[in-house]
Amino acid sequence: MNIFITGASGFVGTNLISYFKNKVQIKKYVRDSNFLITQKIVIHLAGKAHDLKNILNKDEYYEVNTELTKKIFDSFLISNSSIFIMLSSVKAVADNAQKDLSENVIPNPKTHYGKSKLLAEKYILSKKIPKNKKVYILRPCMIHGPNNKGNLNLLYNFVSRKIPWPLGSFENKRSFCSIDNLIFIISEIIQREDIPSGIYNVADDDPLSTNELVKLIAKSKNIKLRIINISKTFIILLTKIGDYFHLPLNSERLQKLTQSFVVNNNKIKNILGKELPYSSKQGLLKTLKSFNEKPL
Repeated sequence: MNIFITGASGFVGTNLISYFKNKVQIKKYVRDSNFLITQKIVIHLAGKAHDLKNILNKDEYYEVNTELTKKIFDSFLISNSSIFIMLSSVKAVADNAQKDLSENVIPNPKTHYGKSKLLAEKYILSKKIPKNKKVYILRPCMIHGPNNKGNLNLLYNFVSRKIPWPLGSFENKRSFCSIDNLIFIISEIIQREDIPSGIYNVADDDPLSTNELVKLIAKSKNIKLRIINISKTFIILLTKIGDYFHLPLNSERLQKLTQSFVVNNNKIKNILGKELPYSSKQGLLKTLKSFNEKPL
């Protein structure tokens, strides 16, 4: 089995290559080069990630997430390849999901990241797919794994200081996606013939609250941490002050820490007929424990 892969140097790409090490032949896509796809499987991981610092030009999202996808997919269609897997995002559907976000929800992204991913999806779905080819669009939620701190970094640093967690009065639920579960699903897709083409959400089974995540971080560091229930009204007032004086605790950060984003993964799980390798807590603990191995 041989694979053509884009985004090989990214977090998902390096983990995928490590997983398939010595099992398959992998051809890496080189940007701005002439290429011809001759491999049986195409895994398109390359993309411009969501800009947490708001410093990217919006055109960069469309250049990479949309136009590059078109280029790779067009090459796939005229090749002898039989499987195409694109890594999209739940953000192509919504920026907030208070309840289960399924594949049936009508997409309405607000950010350029989400819009560029959705345009790529729509381009793929607009094409007539030959009967001898299968096409999969995977929509993971927040991906995490060993040594990939990502969005967990801020929370991890806060808990590491052993400061009491002040947002205990806020209740939310958020889905996560372990890199091990994502790679397991990709592996199943390329090795089995009974998984139909389509769009699939990818998430761990059980969403967790921020309070539960704080407890997991404390557990991973073997420390005791108090969670205190300060009035929501008072916290919101503090964030307004933070907005004005540009303090670490502001309205945007509070929203990110306390909003819900729940993703439904029933479609892919029912088709696989298997349990995912890691539960939400197991996957997060594996990730968090890796942070202790190297200084932040």
